[in-house]
Amino acid sequence: MIPFLDLHKVNARFEPQFKASFQEFLDSGYYVLGNQVSRFENLFADFCGTKYCVGVANGLDALRLILEAYKHLGKLKTGDEVIVASNTFIATIIAIKQAGLSPVLAEAEADTFNFDVAQLPSYISSKTKAIMPVHLYGQLANMDAINTFAQKHGLLIIEDAAQAHGAENFSNKKAGSLGDAAGFSFYPSKNLGALGDGGAVTTNDAELAKAIRMFRNYGTSSKYINEVLGVNSRLDEIQAAFLSIKLAGLDTDNLNRQKVAQRYCAEITNPKITLPKYEGTKDHVFHLFVVQVEDRASFVAHLTEHKVGHLIHYPIAPHQQKALPEFKDLSFPIAEKLHNTVVSIPISPVMTEKQVSEVIAVINRY
Repeated sequence: MIPFLDLHKVNARFEPQFKASFQEFLDSGYYVLGNQVSRFENLFADFCGTKYCVGVANGLDALRLILEAYKHLGKLKTGDEVIVASNTFIATIIAIKQAGLSPVLAEAEADTFNFDVAQLPSYISSKTKAIMPVHLYGQLANMDAINTFAQKHGLLIIEDAAQAHGAENFSNKKAGSLGDAAGFSFYPSKNLGALGDGGAVTTNDAELAKAIRMFRNYGTSSKYINEVLGVNSRLDEIQAAFLSIKLAGLDTDNLNRQKVAQRYCAEITNPKITLPKYEGTKDHVFHLFVVQVEDRASFVAHLTEHKVGHLIHYPIAPHQQKALPEFKDLSFPIAEKLHNTVVSIPISPVMTEKQVSEVIAVINRY
């Protein structure tokens, strides 16, 4: 059996450091918003190329608290519209709605799974105040075009970078530094994954970072002094310690993922399989390697029979989810086709060459 993702093997590489770090944590007697969180925030800000990083409880909160903070600062208000991908994971849209804003769904691009930038002008209205590009599956959105579009229309840019830790554009700028702010998730399966939940916001905006620090901790500017009605959304001290350890190897892990992706792209030759577009660049870190297959049920059955792990990211488009009934009459043909045909195959930094070869052979026999 080739697992879709062997998280135990991914994390086993760090077990001695984890154990030492956990003992240090126990000995410190400091369990919430201590030195480990501060250290990771500094390390991750440096890694992303931003001035600030604020650790929060998860990726959903990272996006939501960016929006809440912008409302606090007067840059957004309830009811403002945010353009967002129609084929994203639903958390992106939940964050917008929970912040009292209105998501405006945009059609996808079949080649990259990201925004069809050419269609963005059709989604603008007088209420549009922000755009939230999603670096889906680890592929950077077309941020040069999105920045040009946002500047023309005076829009905030908030990256959903939950799947793109370490992805770089052609100017060597990383995900998290390509807009006004970015939200990250450290869910265990991410390229930089904790051993539990975690998230962070990166930004160069001092006022935004200060506001998010308040919102994540009940709205307090200092102990028992509440400036706003905040939430409890703090990055856990022990998870921050583990993330600091894993961050040191993230670029190498991403390179290993890209090597697997290059083999897949070169050696999967089955005409029934549509491969993702990849030219060996650093702008895709392959959180997921997603193929498209017309008869998905048959393909999934083939993978199952030959013991190749797989998942579907994601089987139902957000506008077709029961949780979002206000979008049920919308139509996004490309996004809908993607949701009906995508299959994620195994990719990780700890796959062996033999495992990669076996996946390729199984897929080519389909």
